[in-house]
Amino acid sequence: MKKITIYSDGACSGNPGPGGYGVILKCDDTEKELSGGFRNTTNNRMEIMGAIAGLEALKEPCDVTIVTDSQYLVNAIEKGWAAKWKANGWMRNSKEKALNVDLWERLLKLTKIHTVKFNWVRGHNGHPENERCDILAVAAAARRDLPVDVR
Repeated sequence: MKKITIYSDGACSGNPGPGGYGVILKCDDTEKELSGGFRNTTNNRMEIMGAIAGLEALKEPCDVTIVTDSQYLVNAIEKGWAAKWKANGWMRNSKEKALNVDLWERLLKLTKIHTVKFNWVRGHNGHPENERCDILAVAAAARRDLPVDVR
């Protein structure tokens, strides 16, 4: 399997508000940037969308490391939170429904196609790819033609 590193970040102007995600895919010496966004979304949704966009861009099963500054995203997958929420009918506990179920469903399906590991990096701390993803995400959030975030 190809070894891919996906760097991703999400941004939101207001929470909720217009949001965007930025992604860099790296394989050997090849690099590709992706970005997109939605109106009236949340920062957490854009963090998850960055990972989804990166994985959906892959054309075959790959060995993937996703580097993100979102502890929510890393912990939900690496600590098994999202899988547990799904097993519990998308409930975080006996009283709280899980948020962003549509995106977690997509991401969990993608983690079954690819071998995926998530790594956390501190945001806004000089990490070159994380900083670039932030620039892409902020620019995407500022677009005037953002589609509606259908949940």
